[in-house]
Amino acid sequence: MTITYLGHSSFKLKGKKGTVVSDPYHEYVGFKMPGTSADIVTISHSHEDHNAFEQIMGTSRRKKPFIIQEAGEYEVGGISVFGTPAYHDDQKGSLRGRNTIFTTLIDHVSVCHLGDLGHELTPGQIESIGNVDVLLIPVGGVYTIDPKQATKLIHTLEPAYAIPMHYRTKKHEVKVFGELATLDDFLKEYGSEPQVLSKLDVDKSRLSEETELVVLTPPA
Repeated sequence: MTITYLGHSSFKLKGKKGTVVSDPYHEYVGFKMPGTSADIVTISHSHEDHNAFEQIMGTSRRKKPFIIQEAGEYEVGGISVFGTPAYHDDQKGSLRGRNTIFTTLIDHVSVCHLGDLGHELTPGQIESIGNVDVLLIPVGGVYTIDPKQATKLIHTLEPAYAIPMHYRTKKHEVKVFGELATLDDFLKEYGSEPQVLSKLDVDKSRLSEETELVVLTPPA
């Protein structure tokens, strides 16, 4: 299974039985979403920087992607998706609403996308998520957990791979995302040098017992 980063909080998971795209975004973020296709699209919450599902094309398997926007259990073409309810803030959603954590099982690899998680996970949520091979985690703060909270959560979930997302870059719209922490802010807090890759190939039989921090570079 191969993971590529599409920018902001959007990733593409490509396996033998299909392709999943998470949280596609509108140009509201400050740049355009790359053109891509998928069999399944997951939407963690309905904000402009996470819900542009109409921009994702279908595949040879499906004319239009299957859109998943709610918590629950789904099986689409041999790919399993599990949604765990969470919140976009630490006030039980009173500030920014709900958020759904999606764990996708593809090629026997579990990939957990935390969306815009805004709080520490409860024991019940951790149990619901289960074993995590690859963790896609927001690190920018303000709208989500911050670098310190993200570091703590990585150590709690102990994935084989942790991949940061939702941090400020030079391309982001300053008026909306100007206060987010940068990738460097997170790396300083985490205290470990990452692998920097254009894509991550994940083989269930070759997962490391220690968490490997990976920074994926989006398309130019």
